[in-house]
Amino acid sequence: MSQISARLDQGRPYVLGLFRIVVGLLFLCHGAASLFGVLGGAGGTGGTVPTGTWPGWYAAVIELVGGALVLVGLGTRAAAFIASGAMAYAYFKVHQPMGLFPLQNKGELSAMYCWSMLLLVFTGPGALSLDGLFSSSRAADREREPVAA
Repeated sequence: MSQISARLDQGRPYVLGLFRIVVGLLFLCHGAASLFGVLGGAGGTGGTVPTGTWPGWYAAVIELVGGALVLVGLGTRAAAFIASGAMAYAYFKVHQPMGLFPLQNKGELSAMYCWSMLLLVFTGPGALSLDGLFSSSRAADREREPVAA
């Protein structure tokens, strides 16, 4: 069994990267729908959230910007932290008063996004991220720098 675990562990950074990409894209789509009326619009009505309204418009901006940053893996941990907090707020302020459990209060998406983003805060972006690209280029630059004796 340890051989199987070892093989699966080799793919962990790539699967984590794909997870981040999918979650970021889906999150971005929610923000785009609310802000621009695309993909069915806000609440599936084809409309948009009025600019500056609390909390819907601010949540949509966090979804759009945070989703884009998570998607490309740039500032992943910070973007995911803010997105997770926004979804926790959405769950407890909007959904939870309508019922205790997510199936009762229609808060499944908020709960799943909250926990998915929180996972990315602790795991980092995985492979295929701009964070990884920039950190490896900085490491390469440090290796080329002369060392003072």
